[in-house]
Amino acid sequence: MDDGPEWFAAKRYGYGAGLPISWQGWALILAFFAYAFAVSIAFKDNLSATAALMVPAVIGFITIVARTTRGGWRWRWGDDD
Repeated sequence: MDDGPEWFAAKRYGYGAGLPISWQGWALILAFFAYAFAVSIAFKDNLSATAALMVPAVIGFITIVARTTRGGWRWRWGDDD
């Protein structure tokens, strides 16, 4: 289908990605959670600033995961691809 990088496995059932299958996928998850933790600590009293920083990060994270999932994101019924 596409010849891009494959950092995440596709879910066997449903829509989306499963667990990472490469070090890049694990690094992306670790970096995202570190960023989310740092933002939540730094702006714990300012919800609007936290949201303003997290919404673009979540959108970017989901975009990267979707583009690097083996076979892409589509609905799956448990059949082998």
